[in-house]
Amino acid sequence: MARRVDPGQAGRAVIAQADLIAAWLSGLPPSAWRTPSVLPGWTIAELAQHLAMSLRATHTVLADPSPDKPIGLDRYVAAYAAAGPEVLERELSGTAGRDPADVLAGLYAEREAAAAAVADPPVTRAVAGPRGPLTPADWLVTRAIEMVVHADDLSRSLPERVAVELDRPALRLVTQACADLLATRAPGRSLELRIPPYAAVQCVAGPRHTRGTPPNVVETDPLTWIRLAAGRLDWREAVAGGAVRASGERADLTGWLPLF
Repeated sequence: MARRVDPGQAGRAVIAQADLIAAWLSGLPPSAWRTPSVLPGWTIAELAQHLAMSLRATHTVLADPSPDKPIGLDRYVAAYAAAGPEVLERELSGTAGRDPADVLAGLYAEREAAAAAVADPPVTRAVAGPRGPLTPADWLVTRAIEMVVHADDLSRSLPERVAVELDRPALRLVTQACADLLATRAPGRSLELRIPPYAAVQCVAGPRHTRGTPPNVVETDPLTWIRLAAGRLDWREAVAGGAVRASGERADLTGWLPLF
């Protein structure tokens, strides 16, 4: 079962990570914005524009209550991959003819509007997300995922620069959300996934573990786990490189990753 998320805390994490991203982008020379990112077809400029649009959606969706029953976070993020080409086309259009300073100013403006919205999140059953109705808390979790995953994308795109700092509450929130997503997708208690210091869940169908050391264990760090969940890192490469420690015959998550 997914853990409860306080929308106020989730909203603060979104804004804190957005601030760290904006500060990092503001230190880039204009030429760096044209650098291809680690995401095929995206430059740094398109990633920055996408983050501005994510912040815009943060406040516009919170202001749009839905009468429908909210879907789970699992169903919502499952629609991400299919929307990828459409999102890229939107960001390409959004950056056309604009210089980096203009894109950055837009991000700061959306940050201010988002901060005002998350300071007093709506008390409503659901809000109308672009891919279905969600609880306000789950909606803000999706925004935190966007901020953390793309902060790391930016860092990996310009490895010669100091990486974007990751806000600890945001990193914790996203790590836990992705662990819970795996437990939802692969229900069971035969494997224990450990992501110290933020999360530990039991998952994968099979013999139930009751006490002592579990026979199947996967352990990794928060950022590696998020990269695996988001499809930024291959499971076999992570295991071979020592970023993931997996033991037991059921300790192979290849069939479950990426999560979105």
